[in-house]
Amino acid sequence: MAELAAVWEADTGQGVTLVLAGSSTLARQIDAGAPADIYVSANETWMDWLVTQGRAVPESRVDIASNRLVLVAHDPAAASDADITPDTDIVGALGPAERLAIALPEGVPAGIYAKTALTDLGLWEGLQARLAPTDNVRAALALVALGEAPLGIVYATDAKAEPRVFTAGVFPENSHPPIRYPAAVISNSPSPEDASAFVAWLVSPVAQEILSHFGFLPVGMAE
Repeated sequence: MAELAAVWEADTGQGVTLVLAGSSTLARQIDAGAPADIYVSANETWMDWLVTQGRAVPESRVDIASNRLVLVAHDPAAASDADITPDTDIVGALGPAERLAIALPEGVPAGIYAKTALTDLGLWEGLQARLAPTDNVRAALALVALGEAPLGIVYATDAKAEPRVFTAGVFPENSHPPIRYPAAVISNSPSPEDASAFVAWLVSPVAQEILSHFGFLPVGMAE
């Protein structure tokens, strides 16, 4: 978001103050009355909740990008862009004692996507006892980057941003719900017109090119 904000500021002269935190944290802060003009979420469920609470303007909501879910490895020899299938032997690739790093599968979006995908492919049951759950997806990425876990499941954008990990497989798009990033104007924004203009700009060719540079995909193009 910092790069997007910088380009917007340069083009319009309007400053953007970023508040970065987890989707759930930001949504709850806004619901509690924290001042905000725009909410961008890494999780559609929390945007749904904020709209239901009357805190976000439903008509302003737009999906600005999408992502893919990937298996990453610490060993470059494991690099592959092949789809993960029911025959993919993740347990075997872990070895006899190592664990698979994933975000918490019961509450963190990346972990929920990972569990859903593994379940859909029939791999979850064999991996449940071999997990290294983390509080967020960046922590799972760090475990693999540091070699503390040989494999992990993260977003494609995370894998692209970390040179110490290698994509070892891609989960089929239909193995989990679409990974989309919605944005919306906050209902009590003190600058609703400016906020609406910024949200609309996020789906412009300029903004989409910036997002693409970091590995995000246009909505509907995650296949």
